[in-house]
Amino acid sequence: MTKQPPNRPPRAGLPSQERDSVNHIETQEWLDSLAYVFADAGDNRAAELLTELDHYAYFQGAPIEFKQNTPYINTIDVDAQPEYPGNEALELKFRNAIRWNSVIMVLRANKASDGIGGHLATYASAAELLEVGFNHFFRGPEAGPDRDMVFFQGHASPGVYARSFLEGRWDEGRMNRFRRELSPDGPGLASYPHPWLMPDYWEFPTVSMGLGPIQAIYQARYIKYLENRSLKPKGDARVWAFLGDGEMDEPQSIGAIRFAAYENLDNLIFVLNANLQRLDGPVRANSKVIQEFEALFRGAGWNVIKVIWDGKWDELLQKDYNGTIVKRFELLVDGESQRYAAFGGKELREKFFNTPELKRLIEGWSDADLELLNRGGHDVHKIYAAYKAATEHKGSPTLIIPRTVKGYGLGESAQARNVAHNVKKLDVASLMALRTLLELPLTDEQVEHLEYYNPGPESPEVKYALERRAALGGLVPSRHVEYPHPTVPTGEFYEEFAGGSKGRAVSTTMAAVSILSKLLRDKEIGKYIVPIVPDEARTFGMDALVPRIGIYSPRGQTYTPVDSGSLMVYKESIDGQMLEEGLTEDGAMSSWIAAATSYANHGVPTIPFYVFYSMFGMQRIGDLVWAAADQMARGFLLGATAGRTTLNGEGLQHQDGNSHLQGYVVPNMKTYDPAFAYELAVIIEAGIQRMYVDGINEFYYITVDNENEIQPAMPDDGRTHQEIHDGILKGMYLFQRNANKKARLRAQILASGPAMDAAQKAVDMLADYGVAADLWSVTSYKELHQDALLTQRHNMLHPTETAKVSYVAEQLTPENAPGVLISVSDYVKLGADGLNGHLDRKLWTLGTDGFGRSEGRAELRDFFEVDAKHVVVATLYALQRDGKVKGDVVAKAIADLGIDPERAAPVLR
Repeated sequence: MTKQPPNRPPRAGLPSQERDSVNHIETQEWLDSLAYVFADAGDNRAAELLTELDHYAYFQGAPIEFKQNTPYINTIDVDAQPEYPGNEALELKFRNAIRWNSVIMVLRANKASDGIGGHLATYASAAELLEVGFNHFFRGPEAGPDRDMVFFQGHASPGVYARSFLEGRWDEGRMNRFRRELSPDGPGLASYPHPWLMPDYWEFPTVSMGLGPIQAIYQARYIKYLENRSLKPKGDARVWAFLGDGEMDEPQSIGAIRFAAYENLDNLIFVLNANLQRLDGPVRANSKVIQEFEALFRGAGWNVIKVIWDGKWDELLQKDYNGTIVKRFELLVDGESQRYAAFGGKELREKFFNTPELKRLIEGWSDADLELLNRGGHDVHKIYAAYKAATEHKGSPTLIIPRTVKGYGLGESAQARNVAHNVKKLDVASLMALRTLLELPLTDEQVEHLEYYNPGPESPEVKYALERRAALGGLVPSRHVEYPHPTVPTGEFYEEFAGGSKGRAVSTTMAAVSILSKLLRDKEIGKYIVPIVPDEARTFGMDALVPRIGIYSPRGQTYTPVDSGSLMVYKESIDGQMLEEGLTEDGAMSSWIAAATSYANHGVPTIPFYVFYSMFGMQRIGDLVWAAADQMARGFLLGATAGRTTLNGEGLQHQDGNSHLQGYVVPNMKTYDPAFAYELAVIIEAGIQRMYVDGINEFYYITVDNENEIQPAMPDDGRTHQEIHDGILKGMYLFQRNANKKARLRAQILASGPAMDAAQKAVDMLADYGVAADLWSVTSYKELHQDALLTQRHNMLHPTETAKVSYVAEQLTPENAPGVLISVSDYVKLGADGLNGHLDRKLWTLGTDGFGRSEGRAELRDFFEVDAKHVVVATLYALQRDGKVKGDVVAKAIADLGIDPERAAPVLR
C-alpha cells in the first residue's frame, strides 16, 4: 500500500478555526458513511470495513494504539438481548426465599455458637448469577453426556445450601447444623464445598482461593480428551466456574488462561463476579477491575462478555445521543462506584450526574428513581443474554464479567461496605428491612426469632424451580459415583519384576516406566491408563512411549516433526493418550486431578500416572494435592529422580529430601519410597486393586530414583511371596538376614529407597567390627507410623483388654530383631524419628537434613552423612550407648573411615 497525495491544499496551512471545522465535517461524513453501512449491509460488513481501514492505516504508518478494552458498557446491546424464557415472578419469589434462608442459616449458626462464621455478602451479590444458571443452564446428572460441571464460588455456599433446603434435599435441622458437622443430631453442612465431607453433594473444592479456576480449565480439557479418545460419548457438556474478582489475584487463577484458549475450550465458561470487593476493601479502588480482566482475558484469546449496567440504565443510554454517559463511565473508578452502591440515589445525583449534560438526562427523576439504576449482575435479562451467548460461542472459552454489589440487599451495615465480606450478624432492624425488600410474608415476631421461610413443595415457586431442574437433568450440585469396575492385571502380570533385572543396571524410575509401559499394552486396562508429564518425558525415560501412544493434542499434528523417521519420533494426535503439559506443575497436577476424579465425574475409571521431579512436587503443588484429597482423587503420583543425593550435579532446588514429610499430612494419600523394582510393582498392583476395584478413596505418592543399579529378585528364603507383599504394603519387611548367628554384637539396619545401597555396604563393613547386621527394607514410614498410632489409640481406649502390638513393634521384637536399631534414608530424619516411642528401643536415624549441593552422589552422601561409613559409625555409637562396646572402638572407626568429627553438621551448612 502507498500513500496517495491529497487533491486539495494541505490542511496544515489552514487557520486553526477553519481546520477544526473541516475536521469536524470530515469526521461526521465518515460517521454518516458508517451508519449507512450498518443500516444497509449490517454489523458484519461494517466490521469488515473497519478491519480493512485498520490494516490500511497501519501500513501507512498511522500511530494506531492497540486496545484490549471495549467501552465500559455491556457487551451485548439491549437490542440484541433475547427474550427471557422464564417465569420472572416465580423466579423472584424463589430467589428471595433463598436469600432470606441463607442469611438466617448463618445468623442461627452464630447465635448458637458465637464466632462459628459463615459468609453472607458473597451470595447476596451472586444470587441472580446462580439462579439464572440453576433455572436455565446448569444441566444435571440425568443429562448424560451433556451434563455440566459447576465450580461454585466457595463463599457463596450458604445460598446453594438454602436452595437445596427449598428443593427438599434436607430439613431445617440440617440447616441449623451449618458449620456444625460433629453434632449428635445428624449430619451438618460444611463451611465450603468439600466433597470429602459431603460426598453425595459437592463435586469440587473451591476454597483455597485460586484452585477453582485452574482446575476448571483442565477439567474442561479433560472432557474433550475423553471424548476424542472415545472413552466418553461426545456431548455438549460445559464447565462453569463462578469466581470472585479478588480471587483472580491468585497466580493459579490466571496462570492457565492462555492454555484454555490454545486448546479452544469453548466448553468452558468463567463467571467472574465483579462485586469490586475482597475481604478488606476494594479490589481495585483506583481503577476498574472489570476493564483489567477484560484486557487480560481478551489478550489471552478468550471471548469476553461484560454485564455492567442493568436495564434501567438503557433508558438513559438510548437518549444519550452524544455518548455523555459512556464518557462518564470511563471516568469511574471502583472506589467511587462503591460509594454509589453504599449511599444510594442522593450520592449518585451529586457525584455522578455532575455536569449540565448529565443533569439534563435525569430531569424529573427522583432519588428513588436513581436508586433503581443498578448493576448488570442483578438483572436476570442481562445475565441470561450473557449466558446464552456464552453457550452458543464456538472456538474459545468465554469469560463473563457481571458487575454486582457485595452484600446486595443486606442493608446499611453490609451492602457495599468494606466490612461486607466478614459480616455474619445483622441487627433486627436490618432483618426487618431485608424481609420487606424481599416481600416475604413473615411477621415481625418470626423475623425476631430468625425463622426460615419455606413456602412448601406445593407452592408455585418451589414447583416451578423443581420443574426447571427436572427439565435440565436433575438437582445440582450432586455427586454420584457409578463406573464400570475394570478388570485389572493380577500377580502374574508383575511376575517379571519379582525376578529382578537379571544383571542389568536400571533405576527405579526406569522400572516404573517399564510397569507403566506394560500396563498401557494390557488389553483390559490399557485404555484407562493416563500418563502425565510436565515437560520431562525424556528425562524420565518415557520418550519411548510417545511414538506408541501419542501425545494428546486437539489439533492433531499439523507439522512434520524434525525427528520424523526415527524410532523416537515426537507424535501428537487427537486421540493421543499421554498428556504432556509443558512447564507447569500446577497445570499438570490439575490435569491429574481431572483424570483422578473421572471415575466419579464422568463414570470413566481412568488411572493417571503423573511423573514429575519429586522436589517440584509436594512443595510446589501442595495445595492442589490437598484439593485432590478433598475430592477423593484416585491415581498415582510418581516423584521421579527422588532423594536428596541421587540427582547428580543438580543442587539445592532439585534435590528432594522432604516430599515424604509433606505428603505425610494428607490423610488419604499413601506414601512409599521403594528401593527395588519388585517393591514398586507390588505397590502399583495393590493400588490399582484398592482404588479401582475395591473403591477405596485413596491415592498414592511413590518416589523413584534415577541411580542405575542391578535390581535384585524378591527374597527366596522360605517366606511366601504373599508374606513379602504384605510387608511391602505395610511399610517394611526383612530383606536380608545376617548368616552369622553367633555374633555377640547385633544390629538391625532399616533402609529406604536410594539409601539401600549404603545400608548393604554398611552390613559388610560392620562385619569387620564384629557386628552382625540384619537388613530391612522400609517402604513407608508413614504406613508404619500411622499403624503404630492407631494401635496406641486402641490400647489407650481399651485399657482392660490385652494390648495390641503394632506391626513395626511386632517385626522389631528383640527375638526377631536383636541388637540396636539404625535407620538410614535419603529423606529428612523426622520421617523415621516418628517411630521412636513405639518401639522397645531407640531408633537411631540418619537422614538428609539441610540444603542440597551441586555434586556427585558419593560426595553428597558423605556430606549428608548417609553413606556406608556413617551408617557404620552410627551403629557402633548405638552399641556404645547400650554398653556393648567402648568409646575408643567408635573413635577408631571414625579415624579409620576418614570422618572429620569437627566438621559442621550438614543442616548448618
